[in-house]
Amino acid sequence: MELSGKTTMPPPPASGRKRKCPPSSVLGDLHDDMLERVLARLPPASFFRLRAVCRRWRAAAASRTFLAACARVPSRDPWFLMLSEPDRARPAAVAFDATERTWNPCRAAPGSMPVAASGGLVLYRAPDTGALSVANPLTGASRALPPPPPPQGVAQLQAIAMYGSPYRVALIAGELPDLSMTVFDSSKSSWEGPFALARKSQDPSPDSPAHVGGGVDDDTVYFLSKSGDVVSTNMQRSASKQYSAVAVPSPSERGEAVAYFLSHSGTVVACDTARRTFAELPRILPVYHEYSIDVVACGGAAYAVVLSEYLDTASLRVWGFADGAWRQVAAMPPAMSHGFYGKKADINCVGHGDRLMVCVSSGEANGCFMCDVSSNQWEELPKYINGDGEANEFLAAFSFEPRVEITV
Repeated sequence: MELSGKTTMPPPPASGRKRKCPPSSVLGDLHDDMLERVLARLPPASFFRLRAVCRRWRAAAASRTFLAACARVPSRDPWFLMLSEPDRARPAAVAFDATERTWNPCRAAPGSMPVAASGGLVLYRAPDTGALSVANPLTGASRALPPPPPPQGVAQLQAIAMYGSPYRVALIAGELPDLSMTVFDSSKSSWEGPFALARKSQDPSPDSPAHVGGGVDDDTVYFLSKSGDVVSTNMQRSASKQYSAVAVPSPSERGEAVAYFLSHSGTVVACDTARRTFAELPRILPVYHEYSIDVVACGGAAYAVVLSEYLDTASLRVWGFADGAWRQVAAMPPAMSHGFYGKKADINCVGHGDRLMVCVSSGEANGCFMCDVSSNQWEELPKYINGDGEANEFLAAFSFEPRVEITV
């Protein structure tokens, strides 16, 4: 909606006092309820700028009825919260608006690392204490979650997933095949578990993840790469995605989810939070093969994204799992992916709706790319130039729906 074409604002008074909306403007003649409905339809990035227009708009932006009008907007296109190197001076939080193709500031939780996201909220974890907090990155509103119950024995945290509305947080711990799960329910503000996860039988029902093979003990295998280096199948996750997991709605129970994450050996593990079961999906590439892999959720389905090298070139492909096998659903054009050949690049991915963002990072090649999975259209994101005039390099991202009305 274009507002500037019919609204002429007078220059600010010399005294610097807040000006009033011009009485002759079209928007100035609207009833408060109608004005709030109009403002609620503005792009999210303009929510904070409209407070500086005039007193009436500032009051409207702070009213409960305005937040209710925002809640009636069915959906908003995603923003992608970008992550840089954790050991560098932490830059200001920034997000990419996929619709406007602009970079916008966000309000991050200080001293914490984002580990998951759902709807309009982002889950943060303190690296030194493991404390969890939830925040709205658009408004900065946040709350600390109560400490989870201690895991059984010395189980190591494997993955963190966030899903549902009201939101839930699932902590998956242990080593294959002995996994357990603890769940925080925001509607009850309490934790449940830990629950032991059972391996899914090989005769699955059609609406649940199946056990179709994989590394039963998740053993580490060593082999020689094409360059003669000794390579381990033990996954080396970046700090920003150490506990990365994606969640898609569970087909068996409303409000539950199937969480997908990567095991230490690079297999995709699917955990059904409703049935408290898990399954390992088959490998996309042989174990004796160098590649970078990540899992992503798009349009209610989980995919695996693989960057690999073959026949003196690099390929980046998106795979979906159905009927017991992986099938390619999208692929980066060879002219784009060939630039990663020989660069030993790592990928971190995130999805929202039909959009998939891939962050490619290495010492020689870096870039962020967006793919429309339904049409297989790829594009490289514009560079973000920081206050020092330098282009930021991003390692990973988390997607969220920018909504000012969402509370924690």
